[in-house]
Amino acid sequence: MAERTSSNTAEPAVVVQRAYDLTLWLIRKVETFPRSFRFSVGDRVVARSLDILEALTEAAYSSDKGAHLDRANRSVNSLRLLLRLTVELRLLAGGSHEFAAGKLEEIGRMIGGWRKAAARRAGA
Repeated sequence: MAERTSSNTAEPAVVVQRAYDLTLWLIRKVETFPRSFRFSVGDRVVARSLDILEALTEAAYSSDKGAHLDRANRSVNSLRLLLRLTVELRLLAGGSHEFAAGKLEEIGRMIGGWRKAAARRAGA
């Protein structure tokens, strides 16, 4: 049981790092988009990823984590749709989409776990 507690304590740092890594990867990918999409779809992909990173960072330093984690979760769902759009527009190859979608799925699961743990600590 003590091992599980230390894992929960480290989870915020881990999910923030995963979001950071995905954001960095996406920024580099968006730079390769054709100009006609880089400043429309590409900007939104990067913005959503930055929204996730920002919300998770705020949750890590906030006593009221729920609102920040909810915002991060909404941004994850929005980014999922944008990534699907990048495939339909042939901006991201299938392998790149699978990579990003897998990382985003992992981040989403970690946010869900963090939300549950925060709710338990808050007594909700």
